[in-house]
Amino acid sequence: MVVELLKIFGLSLMLMISPVNAASDFEFENIDGGLLNLQDFRGSPVLIVNTASRCGFTYQYEGLQKLHDKYSEQGLVVITVPSNDFNQELRTEAAVQDFCEINYNLSLPMTTITSVKGSRAHPFFQWMKKQHGFTPRWNFYKVLLDPEGNLVETYNSITKPTSPKITSKIEQFLKKDS
Repeated sequence: MVVELLKIFGLSLMLMISPVNAASDFEFENIDGGLLNLQDFRGSPVLIVNTASRCGFTYQYEGLQKLHDKYSEQGLVVITVPSNDFNQELRTEAAVQDFCEINYNLSLPMTTITSVKGSRAHPFFQWMKKQHGFTPRWNFYKVLLDPEGNLVETYNSITKPTSPKITSKIEQFLKKDS
């Protein structure tokens, strides 16, 4: 009986402890060199978007930059994750950077070209699939994390970055004193 109670207590304790892999446990290679460690953004809402330069939704870079411009001083971090999983990304990181700078004047964090689905998916996206059943089905799918790194919501390509559906959620987590 005591052993059974200890097992139940141990299981209950394990369930109360946060999962081994929280969103903040992941890092991406920064297209500018170094790493984008999600732990560094703890305390801020984070919007992670898989992108592609040759997609019909590429115009959404403009909206992502607007979100960054409007909300970054209040804590929002927008991270773009270029991916060629849907065969619409340029071949090199340098080409992606040039395209984004010339066409959209992007100043937000960007990863290297990264897989977001399947067996080669980045560990963050593997975790999203395992823990939340989410896999991007196309470019410009969006993942919103709260300041603690918990999943708030996911959005498909059709949902524009500056839509009230997204901005209303972001605004719930912004630092009000800025």
